[in-house]
Amino acid sequence: MARDLQQILGYTSWDNFQGVIEKARMSCESAGVQSDHHFHDVIKEIEAGKGAKGQRRDCYLSRYACYLIAMNGKTDKPEIGAAQTYFAVQTRKQEMQDQLTVEERRLQLRDRVKAANKDLNSAAKQAGVQRYALFHDAGYRGLYDMGLAEIKRKKGISEKEDLLDRAGRAELAANEFRITQAEVKLIRDGVNSERDAMKTHNEVGREVRATILKLNGVTPENLPAEPSIKKLVSERKKETKQITKK
Repeated sequence: MARDLQQILGYTSWDNFQGVIEKARMSCESAGVQSDHHFHDVIKEIEAGKGAKGQRRDCYLSRYACYLIAMNGKTDKPEIGAAQTYFAVQTRKQEMQDQLTVEERRLQLRDRVKAANKDLNSAAKQAGVQRYALFHDAGYRGLYDMGLAEIKRKKGISEKEDLLDRAGRAELAANEFRITQAEVKLIRDGVNSERDAMKTHNEVGREVRATILKLNGVTPENLPAEPSIKKLVSERKKETKQITKK
């Protein structure tokens, strides 16, 4: 409500604040936006003392209307300065979010793959797997038609880096499908030996690869390596800290 915002922005006089609201309305119209969608005038009934009733004007405001009012307020008021800073920070955060949409989706997918791998490890343990590196390598060999070390060499990824931290969305999706289906198959088939578990994982990987080929897709070993997920997360945290400090 406008009268609530009036107090927040340090205006003691409603008449003076109405002038700011009108300027904000004009800014809205000048931007080609219908002001009625953001400023809705109302008349409220209030207690006037001794049981009498009175009326006073107020206005429902959208978030955009609040922004325009802050931008049109007196800049010598500290409350206006704080409001303008708030909206500037929120605008920059949204710009960053828009720029990082693709990477955000990649990061979310990477997190899903991590969670799926935990579930697969649990199923593998129940199946009798003890050499997890060999078990996972069997899955990679099925999907990529080569072992993990060879995949990294082909993509120019260092030995210390995690392959999936450098994978793009298409590659992550293929691996998520491999991992989840391997888990389901281990449990459904009641696999109870390490050897059979590795064989199952390899078979699932090959089936996923065959599906990609059938769809005329690019096999995962031929997809380019992406920037490290860890670096993206670190850079984003730094940018967020810089914005909040300003």
